[in-house]
Amino acid sequence: MSGFLGAGNGPGPGEVSDLRSPVGTGFRKPLTEARFRQLFGDAEEEPDLPVEPGLSGLLRLWRLRARACSGSGAWRQLLARLPPLRWLPRYHWRAWLLGDAVAGVTVGIVHVPQGMAFALLSSVPPVFGLYTSFFPVLIYTLLGTGRHLSTGTFAVLSLMTGSAIERVVPEPPGGNLSEIEKEQLDAQRVGAAAALAFGSGALMMVMFTLRLGVLSTFLSEPVVKALTSGAALHVLVSQLPSLLGLPLPRQLGSFTLFKTLAVVLTALPQSSPVELTISALSLALLVPVKELNVRFRDRLPTPIPGEVVMVLLASVLCYTSSLDTRYNVQIVGTLPGGFPQPHLPNLTELPRILTDSLPIALMTFAVSASLASIYADKYSYTIDSNQELLAHGVSNLISSLFSCFPNSATLATTSLLVDAGGNTQLAGLFSCIIVLSVLLWLGPFFYYLPKAVLACINISSMRQMFFQMQELPQLWRISRMDFAVWMVTWVAVVTLSVDLGLAVGVVFSMMTVVYRTQRVQCLALGLAEGTELYRPLRESHKFLQVPGLCILSYPTPLYFGTRGQFRCVLEWHLGLGEKGKVHDSVKESGYFGSGRQETPKPSDAVAEPVRVVVLDCSGVTFADAAGAKEVVQLASRCRDAGIQLLLAQCNASVLGTLTWAGLLDIVTPEQLFVSVQDAAAHAMERLELTGPKACTVWV
Repeated sequence: MSGFLGAGNGPGPGEVSDLRSPVGTGFRKPLTEARFRQLFGDAEEEPDLPVEPGLSGLLRLWRLRARACSGSGAWRQLLARLPPLRWLPRYHWRAWLLGDAVAGVTVGIVHVPQGMAFALLSSVPPVFGLYTSFFPVLIYTLLGTGRHLSTGTFAVLSLMTGSAIERVVPEPPGGNLSEIEKEQLDAQRVGAAAALAFGSGALMMVMFTLRLGVLSTFLSEPVVKALTSGAALHVLVSQLPSLLGLPLPRQLGSFTLFKTLAVVLTALPQSSPVELTISALSLALLVPVKELNVRFRDRLPTPIPGEVVMVLLASVLCYTSSLDTRYNVQIVGTLPGGFPQPHLPNLTELPRILTDSLPIALMTFAVSASLASIYADKYSYTIDSNQELLAHGVSNLISSLFSCFPNSATLATTSLLVDAGGNTQLAGLFSCIIVLSVLLWLGPFFYYLPKAVLACINISSMRQMFFQMQELPQLWRISRMDFAVWMVTWVAVVTLSVDLGLAVGVVFSMMTVVYRTQRVQCLALGLAEGTELYRPLRESHKFLQVPGLCILSYPTPLYFGTRGQFRCVLEWHLGLGEKGKVHDSVKESGYFGSGRQETPKPSDAVAEPVRVVVLDCSGVTFADAAGAKEVVQLASRCRDAGIQLLLAQCNASVLGTLTWAGLLDIVTPEQLFVSVQDAAAHAMERLELTGPKACTVWV
């Protein structure tokens, strides 16, 4: 404590080396912001390029642009936009090739039944799910930065796509369509799905151009997990008609889940016993196999392909028993060989589906960026969020030319890729080879595959999403606010719809951020006895409090939303407002926090008018014009009341905003300090203290 008192213990004006000693050594004078810049210079000084006048500044700008467009600059841009040019030369062929091949083949085998199943979820024929499992995977291999990311059909996106398609191209009333009418309806729906993929890809390209990859931070983990968990419940309910053999139209709009349940329960007596039996046997095989793959993940060389086994068994059973003709079991039918002719989607549909393209684009980027970040952190590499926008945007744009529906990274196949030993994006090429072989040669073997089996594959693939609810107890213990975000998003998704639930979740998450900035605690600081640290007075330690000195820490940004709180809190602490009235309003608002601990009340020895106030600005990350004006007004009121205001630890951005707002017209640079310790030492000198006896011990 004594090291901060008096000027006599400090060095002389010429002893610059002592001034460079660490803060708190007790052998130097308080260090102001002006003195710090004089000694060490301004490390954050901006280059003078923008203020160069005349022709010289234009020439310098031209030289910088020309340097960026040179051969080396173009090569750097090419490396950034084509990641294989970076990782392929460093590829460990002996160590990684076998793992990538096995993982790619395993994922490709799973892509085939899942692609067809998710195509039905998207209200398009099954073969278009195979197209969506080929082109996006190939494009992401060339443009993506996630080494362990598997792209293709995703159940949540397929559900959102199917809802949009059913709204844009509804099935005619009655449902008794001829083969020609059914083909025309399928063609219209395929065109709408391709236009939806084109629109979402175009939106992601606009986001990439504007470098909006940072938007992934606004889709918090509770929002994404609650969204996928709620969507999994939608997928389960939407597949009930196929499980029971009920040809029911898809319900649209809000409360879809409850509408579908009501329709299914009403039509339950008309369900097909044969398709119900097929569904029960399929789930009885798929669910245990999924559980075995998870429990024995480390012991199995590759996961058991339960979907493939189920597809083969069901196809053979349906063919040998003629279930399609004898019991009217719905089957996949003919899968056209080869690829469709590339053509531009029907852009006249874009205005009608634009409101659906935006949530699909956001969902694509949110899930893909989240998954890529998780595995990048796990395996110690980095991803480029803007490059991910480019990869998925180009993937959706190009694949839409081949009649594909929207695609993204997938939870199940990404986990499968990692468990099977995948190392790089090269695994995607092996996956494409498997899907390509089905499209070119193996398509006829899936003719007799019952659609009820595809519905079971859809449901079993939701296992991971359902089990995300197991994290809720831990989330409750860690953060009640994140728990609230999770629950609000989940309830909105389940009761309303997936896209509306996404909007509600994002808005509510942003509201919690604003709420947290409004409910921060303005802490009074004191010098912990026996240390040189200033800590909040609420802690159970002994503090040395100086009469007439008030040290406050305001740990939140200063902007238009917090300026009123800032004014009320400072008025109460400094006694600048109406006594009693301001105190009650501040305490009722919760600005001092909640709980049993109360704000410490000074003893009679300390309860004297404040003469010096130190405002710790280390927690003020930014300040806008309204917040800066509030600080200037506070400084003016303190000057009129005879209180000296000292600001400590202002970052460069906040200090610049305060300067532009006119703070230096009221305070001097000597009232700006680099640390709370320096500001407190200066305050003690001003209060003419000579030793620790002038301090009061708090407990």
